[in-house]
Amino acid sequence: MLRAIIFDFDGVVADSEPIHLAVFQRILGEQGLFLSPEEYYTDYLGYDDKGCFRAFLTAHGPSPSDKTIDDLVARKAQAYLDHIKQHVLIFPGVRELVREAASRHRLAIASGALRNEIEYVLECAGIRKEFEHITSAEDVRRGKPDPEPFVHALASLNRAPRSGQAGLAPDDCLVIEDSIPGIRAAHAAGMKVLAVANTHTAQDLREADALTHSLADVKLPDLETRLWPTDAARHDQR
Repeated sequence: MLRAIIFDFDGVVADSEPIHLAVFQRILGEQGLFLSPEEYYTDYLGYDDKGCFRAFLTAHGPSPSDKTIDDLVARKAQAYLDHIKQHVLIFPGVRELVREAASRHRLAIASGALRNEIEYVLECAGIRKEFEHITSAEDVRRGKPDPEPFVHALASLNRAPRSGQAGLAPDDCLVIEDSIPGIRAAHAAGMKVLAVANTHTAQDLREADALTHSLADVKLPDLETRLWPTDAARHDQR
């Protein structure tokens, strides 16, 4: 049964992917390199900052050193934070869905974004307290499409169980994602996925268990009945 919802952040909660692209382009441009929007959304969306810089630089030249990656990540993080302090955009329906879901389910974030970026935006949106846990880029060694972010988030929720409730299993969790690497990471962790077509087309996201064009359209009871039909049938028989 549905007991926990794990949200991706960029592209799901925050309308921030265009900002990330612009800042990546700026930092890479200072190195004499160009990252096109098509290449970013096709090849690098879903990576954390380290993964994106490493994959891009390796694809366009010699493999970079860890020091080079760390320097680029630090510069990109500062530029991104400076921008979002002036422009914070939350997708329609996010606040309402998060508040509704928190009344019945346990909530977490599993994202390749940096912790201070996530915390800042959630506080500005007025929904930080609804999330019991945040897994950020600093918490894992391997980002999506590796399942580690979702495994980490689940383990963290289970370290603080609710009184009288059994521990959470992967099948108790719904992941909300906007990227193909994110969908694959969630499935590898044994979790079901609702994809929101904020960044990719619906056709691109066909590997997900369910799809919506906006979180404003999501009805959690209907989604739970579709994705956990055995539990719904047992409930009807009572």
